[in-house]
Amino acid sequence: MSGPLGLMVDPALDAQRRHDLRRMRMVATSLLVLAAIVYVVTRGREQGILGFVNAGAEASMVGACADWFAVTALFRHPLGLPIPHTALIPRKKEMIGRSLEEFVTENFMREDIIRDRVLDAQPTQRLAEWASDARHAKRLVDEVATVTAHALQRIPDADVQAVIEQAVLPRLKREPISALAGGLLDQVVRDDAHRGLVDLTLDEGRGWLVDNEDLFESLIIQRAPVWVPAAVNDLVARRIHTEALKWLADIRADPHHSVRIALDKLLTDLADNLQHDAVTQEKAERLKERLLSHPQVSATAMSLWVSFRGVAISALEDPDGPVRARGVREVLALSERLLADRDLRDRFDARICDAAVYAVDRYGTELTRVISHTIERWDGKETADRVELQVGRDLQFIRINGTLVGGLIGMLIHAISLFIP
Repeated sequence: MSGPLGLMVDPALDAQRRHDLRRMRMVATSLLVLAAIVYVVTRGREQGILGFVNAGAEASMVGACADWFAVTALFRHPLGLPIPHTALIPRKKEMIGRSLEEFVTENFMREDIIRDRVLDAQPTQRLAEWASDARHAKRLVDEVATVTAHALQRIPDADVQAVIEQAVLPRLKREPISALAGGLLDQVVRDDAHRGLVDLTLDEGRGWLVDNEDLFESLIIQRAPVWVPAAVNDLVARRIHTEALKWLADIRADPHHSVRIALDKLLTDLADNLQHDAVTQEKAERLKERLLSHPQVSATAMSLWVSFRGVAISALEDPDGPVRARGVREVLALSERLLADRDLRDRFDARICDAAVYAVDRYGTELTRVISHTIERWDGKETADRVELQVGRDLQFIRINGTLVGGLIGMLIHAISLFIP
């Protein structure tokens, strides 16, 4: 949970740390007391072994007191006395925050370091190896599908309608569409991409004629003069129906039919006029404005969005549906390709490096500034208490080592003094 200043607090873990800190303090203080007792007991007996013990005990007290002062000065004023250059963390927390920010920036936010770390990690190969397992691939697809479905469900219809009415439609109204539509239509005709649509239209038209022969003939008869005999009307209507079917079949079967050629010429001329003829462009723009200004356009766009969202959510939420199954197959296929193609993996890693460097260049300063800004908001005393709770137990070893090393140095100095006249 979070403490009063935003510091993360775990009561159980803090209790254990506090217990360990008290225990290590007691050990370090006990060594100091032991050294003092030994010094008092051996005082005045500088000869022989007791002289070494006395000198070691004296130096141990000095080392223990000095290291106690040094450790305590990090977090508070020793004995409550405002000694200069003590209570460093409470007084210098802003400087510590800026130093941490500079350290992270200089040692972690450099382009060469980022690229080296990313390339050493080989993220593409690791991801490919992980995703090559069918269970992992299915898990990945399930997670992505679930998140996508939830995201689609949480998009308010009012926001979508606002985007359509306030952003999409006004932008389409402002942008000239004639030249773009003409260029697109010209490319479609050049690539014969419209032939499939023409064939589909012919097939649908022929199917309608076959299924609605009576309706077609009745429409023909209704247009016939009243003085023509009914038998003649029936004969003519059936003949027209037969010829219409034959005509559509001929167009469908002949890719060079005159109707197709005429349609191609019509589309080519329309594409050219949309790009270069001012009159046609003006008519197209007026038609566009009338269509986009119609209130039904927004309602139709919303209906399409609602329908698309419903279909997409249903497909994504089906755990055994074709969308997820296809996703698993694509993930497995991509994983196999990445594992087999070293150059492709290198290209992916290079793109990841570029993305990481771009993110650091663009947002690195803001990220590292969080360190100093966060520390600046902390209270000095609580900051010192939290830091001491984290590292205080280990710092007590400095006191212990100071006591022991001080004793050894004291005995060494005593030994040297014996050889000096």
